[in-house]
Amino acid sequence: MPQFVSPRIRGIFLALAAGAVLGLLLAPAARAWGEKGNKLVVEKAFETLPPEMRPFFEANRGFLLQHVTDPLEASQRSPAERKNRYLFLDRYGRFPFETLPRSYKAAVGKYGKTKLESNGLLPWQIGVYSEKLTNAMKAGKWDEARLNAALLASYVAEAHDPFNTTENYDGQLTGQAGISTRFGVNLIDRFSSFFPVRPNDAFFVSDPTDHGFEACLSAHSWLETILLADRNARRGLPSYTDEYFDRFYNQAAAILIRQLSDASTDVGSYWYTAWVNAGRPALPQR
Repeated sequence: MPQFVSPRIRGIFLALAAGAVLGLLLAPAARAWGEKGNKLVVEKAFETLPPEMRPFFEANRGFLLQHVTDPLEASQRSPAERKNRYLFLDRYGRFPFETLPRSYKAAVGKYGKTKLESNGLLPWQIGVYSEKLTNAMKAGKWDEARLNAALLASYVAEAHDPFNTTENYDGQLTGQAGISTRFGVNLIDRFSSFFPVRPNDAFFVSDPTDHGFEACLSAHSWLETILLADRNARRGLPSYTDEYFDRFYNQAAAILIRQLSDASTDVGSYWYTAWVNAGRPALPQR
């Protein structure tokens, strides 16, 4: 800052800078299924693919499982990445939130880029990476295709986490702080070894961005049920004990398993869609 700036103006600059830093610090924390949830979704997505595609993806299983968490790790390092991992639907009125255009250009025209980014860009990010994967496959750039497939899988999985669709993303507005982790991480860590995730066969997604919105809407519809299950599970207990998690699982497991199964179906479907839109190129066997 120039030395000749008056103390008053200097104070304003410092206040604005402090506000900007505070804004970054108060930006929504990275929310996700967590590492185990993301990898589970990808593992099950392999099962959805047709025979022509499966060998390529199976051959790259280790790479995909390694890099599906890249956006999660990036969002922990950089607040700028976080906006791509959620969509606060409840800032756009009431379900089914028809005031929010699904066209990015129309949404920016209506709300402005700043507000749109503040409320999250998840479905549009899915559309972007669906196109990136298509283009990489079409050009035969298989290293890019592998990475884009992993990143796309991460964003698609996030669209199925109910707490990525609400400004009450961690239960902080309902006195249930930490519920996002309890639902999307702790239940998976504790119980995933014996609950069934059964995706359907991959299908062609006619509009990747629009389908991303539909996934967010479906996830959002389960929020009140999960919040109620959390309250009921905690009743009469001093803390989040083993008994709490047993109760919470009994009440919320069906939703959790459905969302993970649907996420796996959609990940496989986005991979399949990119391949079809690329002209069904012959896939390398590695």
